[in-house]
Amino acid sequence: MATSVEETLKRIQAHKGVIGTIVVNSEGIPIRTTLDNSTTVQYCNSLTLLTQKARGAVRDIDPQNDLTFLRVRSKKNEIMVAPEKEFLLITIQNPQET
Repeated sequence: MATSVEETLKRIQAHKGVIGTIVVNSEGIPIRTTLDNSTTVQYCNSLTLLTQKARGAVRDIDPQNDLTFLRVRSKKNEIMVAPEKEFLLITIQNPQET
């Protein structure tokens, strides 16, 4: 299974414009990253909270529903978050290079 995860992360990282990927556990602690430590911690803290808020908003609107993907685009970057039960997969990319 670890090989499958590694292959998936390498495939994502190989896409044009991808700056970095982060895998965050359910406590908000990064367990795998391709970014430097301070950048990783900053993204983890902010996106863990944002994902929790977005999931809450989706459930407030429809309690039978759940958040499956979160995409945030800024002037500089596009941040994509794939939340799962035990982890978050965060991908940061430069939208100008895609």
